[in-house]
Amino acid sequence: QVHLVESGGGLVQAGGSLRLSCEDSGRTSRNYAMGWFRQAPGKEREFVAAISRYGSCTYYADSVKGRFAISRDNSKNTVYLQMNSLKPEDTATYYCAARSWAAEQTATNYEYWGQGTQVTVSS
Repeated sequence: QVHLVESGGGLVQAGGSLRLSCEDSGRTSRNYAMGWFRQAPGKEREFVAAISRYGSCTYYADSVKGRFAISRDNSKNTVYLQMNSLKPEDTATYYCAARSWAAEQTATNYEYWGQGTQVTVSS
């Protein structure tokens, strides 16, 4: 069973960096593609980044391409989201998710979700 817990969120100034972590305490996420999504108040949940099971393929939303990097360490059952050059519009609750098929951008196709971690970027 996949059990995802995000950490690493916080308050940062525009232009700063944060690294989010998503650990699977069920130790089975190595069998899953993983994604990061975010949701701002009053907005729909949106795709941020995804990574294949072994990390060979990564995908990014246009809004974060070149600023964010997704990676995974299957020996630690952990997925990371390195966020650089943060902007106020990146403010949202960030969620990681697991999918038993190929990595992709549609939130409803992910089977397991974490509880989220808040990222706030001040201007």
